[in-house]
Amino acid sequence: MTDSAMQFNPPPGWPKPPAGWVPPAGWKPDPSWPDPPEGWQLWLSASTEETSGSQPSAPTASVSLSAELPPPVQDGRLAFLEAENASLRERLREADAGEYVELSDARVLQDVGIYRYHHPLESAAAYQDALAGIESRVAETVKAGRAIVKSELFTFNNSLAQGRRMTDDLAKLMLRAYNAEADSSIRALRVGNVVTAKRRLDASRTAIAKLGALMEMRISDEFHELRVEEIELTADWLMKKQEEREAEREERARLREEKKVERELAEERARLDKERQHLLNTLHTLEEQGQSDETLLARLAAVDGAIAQNDFRAANIRAGYVYVISNQGAFGENVVKIGLTRRLEPRDRIAELGGASVPFRFDTHALFFSEDAVTLESELHRHFADRALNRANARKEFFFATPTEVRDVLREKVGNILEFNETGEATEFRQSVGLWPQDGRRP
Repeated sequence: MTDSAMQFNPPPGWPKPPAGWVPPAGWKPDPSWPDPPEGWQLWLSASTEETSGSQPSAPTASVSLSAELPPPVQDGRLAFLEAENASLRERLREADAGEYVELSDARVLQDVGIYRYHHPLESAAAYQDALAGIESRVAETVKAGRAIVKSELFTFNNSLAQGRRMTDDLAKLMLRAYNAEADSSIRALRVGNVVTAKRRLDASRTAIAKLGALMEMRISDEFHELRVEEIELTADWLMKKQEEREAEREERARLREEKKVERELAEERARLDKERQHLLNTLHTLEEQGQSDETLLARLAAVDGAIAQNDFRAANIRAGYVYVISNQGAFGENVVKIGLTRRLEPRDRIAELGGASVPFRFDTHALFFSEDAVTLESELHRHFADRALNRANARKEFFFATPTEVRDVLREKVGNILEFNETGEATEFRQSVGLWPQDGRRP
């Protein structure tokens, strides 16, 4: 039997090579492939292959990869290279043996705490410009051949030129798999999960370095840093977009509230003007009759005072009510909301907060009118800032504090408080909790 009549016989679970394929010097099977069955022959004669169509049931000898091989046949080299790396992209998603990459966004976000910008910029538009620059640098690095490092001395069939061609082909496959993982990580980015994306990319780079160790192949530091920067900029852009949307939403809510206050003040001024005119007409009629009414005069003075107060509030946008409210059924005990409203009837605003978005109505502990309610509210927020429920968004107004603690701080700021309720009734919550299903109760 001549050497040319020998054919490579891959064991079960190995990729099937093209006809006439021979392994290069030093080639070893992929560690992820299954071990050949005991007694399996890796080389068979062409006649045996044709007649049996499968591995003989009683092989006479086992031939190792180090045995003498038939002359090289080059036609199927790249085809087998593709087959050998068919599962590369999936394997790049796994860390090295014994390593564990935490890919749970919830766990990672909880571990890293508050999101910090990697590249602080002023607006989402600025991040888009920076991302466009990164994309250009990525393309330039690939075009210049600096994206992946590889050996230039690898030989194939004792040929340096063939070895370089094989190295170049494998480098293209490796780089394509790495870029696919990077692009997938960027597409899957959500606000705050940048740590997960970077860990995935690091694991991909580590796997490529392991698979390409024979050819000294790895993703270059320059290219990896570029793609990591792209992930960070994308995460920053998503966060900035969310912040801008929230700021716009809050600004729209503020404008709606101001218009509502302006409308209430205008309606109140019209009502007071009408009442004042009615009192003046009545007093004028009594005066013509030579009579007077002290009650009506006192009422007229009160109306004049209310008009002055109404005009002051219309002109002074900082005046309003600071409120302290709680919702035990929704947020538990010892949690309060400290807010501000400029409404003529502040309890209307509190009633709106206890609408369909929460299961129970809020209880009011304090309503304090201040000519500079904006400053007073800000001072209270700063005092309890380290006890805020939402540490990622400072615009939220819920704090871990008891009503009594807020009352004490208010007293320090404004002196005496005429009305304060230390205990909330939580009527709806107390009426409901006894009827909850057993598995729905609080622990």
